Amino acid sequence: MKDEAAKFLLALQFLTRIPLPRAIGFTPERMAGTPAYYPLVGIIIGGASALIYWLASLALPPLASAILALAGGLLLTGAFHEDGLADTFDGIGGGLSRDKALAIMKDSRVGTYGCAALTIVLLSKASSLTAMPLQFACLALIAAHALSRLSAVLVIVTSRYVRDEGTGKPVASGLSTRGLAIALATGLLVIAAWIMVEPPASMLAGLGGLVAGHLLMRLFFERKLGGYTGDTLGAVQQLSETGFYLGLLAWL
Repeated sequence: MKDEAAKFLLALQFLTRIPLPRAIGFTPERMAGTPAYYPLVGIIIGGASALIYWLASLALPPLASAILALAGGLLLTGAFHEDGLADTFDGIGGGLSRDKALAIMKDSRVGTYGCAALTIVLLSKASSLTAMPLQFACLALIAAHALSRLSAVLVIVTSRYVRDEGTGKPVASGLSTRGLAIALATGLLVIAAWIMVEPPASMLAGLGGLVAGHLLMRLFFERKLGGYTGDTLGAVQQLSETGFYLGLLAWL
C-alpha cells in the first residue's frame, strides 16, 4: 500500500504544480508505475476546474466562467499537456523528417503550428462548455480530465518511446498488468458514476469523440515518429479531452 501511495504522489507531482513534501519516496521503479494513477490525478484536476466553473457561474456568464475554469486547469498543471500539444504540432507540421521533427519539438519556442493548435483547442473547449447546462459541464470537466489521461496511458501501453531522454522517458518502460488494471478501473468508475446521474447515451457520445481525438492524434504523429514522446502524450490528452466535450455537445 505504501508503494502504491508513493506512485500516486509521484504522479500528482509529475502532472501538476501542487506542492508536495520532498520525501515522497522516489525510485525509478515507482516512477515507471505512475501512469496507473494518471486518471485519478485527472479527477483531481477536473474536480478543481469544475469547482472554479461552478463558483464563477454564480456571478459571471457562461463564457467567462468557462475561461476561468480552463485557466485554473492551466495553472494547476503548469500548462504541461498544452505545451506538449504545441510542440507536437510544431514538430510534425514543420519537420520534413523524423529527426527534424524531434529537434523542433525540443525547441522551447512556440511556432505557428503550435500557436494555431492551442488556439483552436482552447476555443473548442470554452465554446463547448459554454453551450452545456451548468451541472452537465461540471461533470464533463471531471470525466474529460480523467478519461483523457487514461487515453494517454493507452499510448504508453501500445506504442514505444522514441527518444533516449525526455519528459516521457521515466514512464517509457510501460505499465505492469496491475498498473494498467488500476488505470482502467479508475476510468470505468468514472463512466459508471456518470451514467448514474446522466443518460448512458451521453457518455457513449463523449467516448466516441474521445476515441476520435485519440486516433486522429496518433495518426498525425506516429507515421512520422514511429512511436511517441512526452510531448505527444500531452497532445493525445488534449485532443482526447476536446473530443470528449465535442461528443457530448453533439449529443446535446
